[in-house]
Amino acid sequence: MTPLLTPVKNKQFDKMVKGEQYNCFDPELSSYWQQQQALNHRVNLSSEINRDLLPNIAADAVIRTPFFISYGINLYLGEQVFVNVNVTLQDNAPIHIGRQTMIGPNVQLYTASHSLDPIKRSQGFEIAQSIHVGERVWIGGGAIILPGVRIGDDAVIAAGSVVTKDVPAATVVAGNPAKWLKSI
Repeated sequence: MTPLLTPVKNKQFDKMVKGEQYNCFDPELSSYWQQQQALNHRVNLSSEINRDLLPNIAADAVIRTPFFISYGINLYLGEQVFVNVNVTLQDNAPIHIGRQTMIGPNVQLYTASHSLDPIKRSQGFEIAQSIHVGERVWIGGGAIILPGVRIGDDAVIAAGSVVTKDVPAATVVAGNPAKWLKSI
């Protein structure tokens, strides 16, 4: 078996994780992405979590298959996190999910954003921003979380919501774009 590639020495990977503009078409970055996609596919077929794909998740975190990642290495799941089926975790930048958080089916967390300039966009330039989800958060099915969003502890994201801005702790948000409904 071919040894796993590592992104550590790749300049574009480093820029991506730091939130700097990077080129997603970089050959080394693309090669690493393809390797991780193959691992993700194997995990989805076997339903066994692979630590080469997801080295930064708590031992008791649960991810139901199928699920979809970009790299896996930038995903951090706390203790007793539950991720339901068909979740997309586009971890170009780090995604931190706090302990005892529940994520419903078909939820999507996107860290990458393309340039608004069509020339730069067509050349593969992107910026990725981390997503931080607090502890004991409930993200309802089909919700979408956009780049750079922070969700406070104990918050509830209603099913189908599109979260474009930070969500304070102990609040319920809903809608597209998600708006405050009430404090809990």
